[in-house]
Amino acid sequence: MAELTKPTAATAAKSSTSVQPKRKGNTISWVAPLVCIISGYLIWRFIIGADGNFLKPDATGGFWPKHEGPKSGFARMYQGGIIVPILIGAFLTVLTFVIERFLTIGKATGNGNIAEFIRKVQYHLANKNVDAAIAECDKQKGSVGNVMKAGLRKYKEMITAELDTEQKVLAIQKEVEEATSLELPMLEKNLVFLSTIASVATLMGLLGTVIGMITSFAALGDSGGGEAAQRLSQGISEALYNTALGIGTSAVSIIMYNIFTTKIDGITYGIDESGFTLTQSFASLYK
Repeated sequence: MAELTKPTAATAAKSSTSVQPKRKGNTISWVAPLVCIISGYLIWRFIIGADGNFLKPDATGGFWPKHEGPKSGFARMYQGGIIVPILIGAFLTVLTFVIERFLTIGKATGNGNIAEFIRKVQYHLANKNVDAAIAECDKQKGSVGNVMKAGLRKYKEMITAELDTEQKVLAIQKEVEEATSLELPMLEKNLVFLSTIASVATLMGLLGTVIGMITSFAALGDSGGGEAAQRLSQGISEALYNTALGIGTSAVSIIMYNIFTTKIDGITYGIDESGFTLTQSFASLYK
């Protein structure tokens, strides 16, 4: 008769998992910037650069009409040059990903307070009521609840499993780690756009300003007199719109990036605490 071998920790670690990968595309990551840049040009060309906003509109039109005599500061932004629509597109990209991250992270946060949710789960586990703890996860509906639910299913399975307590705890810990590895990328996705634009927008604004000032000083060199000095001051003023747009876009990106990372840190802490709760509870109750 063949001798039965006792399951090892390695066997426990290879046990089946209820965690399934989330197959979600990220089409927005390349579509949104392209659409926003095109929208930025359309806003700059047909709204800010509308003929009615200038005393001397360029009737020939085209890709970049040379309008003169802006009637307002809003119309003067058009005179900032071709970098302006790119900066407008960058700002629209920031707004797009801010909305997308708000929706995603808001969903991942779930219902109610995370700390209160973990305390309820701890209470049910202390009373050995695993089903009630799983029901709390269904109510929470966030990333912490998803990770906790995956761990609780393995927790419930390990109660009757023929393994050592250490092996059971390792199996629960592995399940929690696999669930966590699927939740965290979803939280951090697309934040790279905010961090990149925060760094690049200011530099693009400065580039537009430098190009505008080069053009203004070149015009001053070609002419002279008080009229040239006046046109120079107007040109510098228009060029500075690039800097203003760049700094404003960068500021919004930095602020929102920090807000989102703070929210993600709170969710990550809740996930870590949930894993610790499950393993410690099982080790103490099912020795």
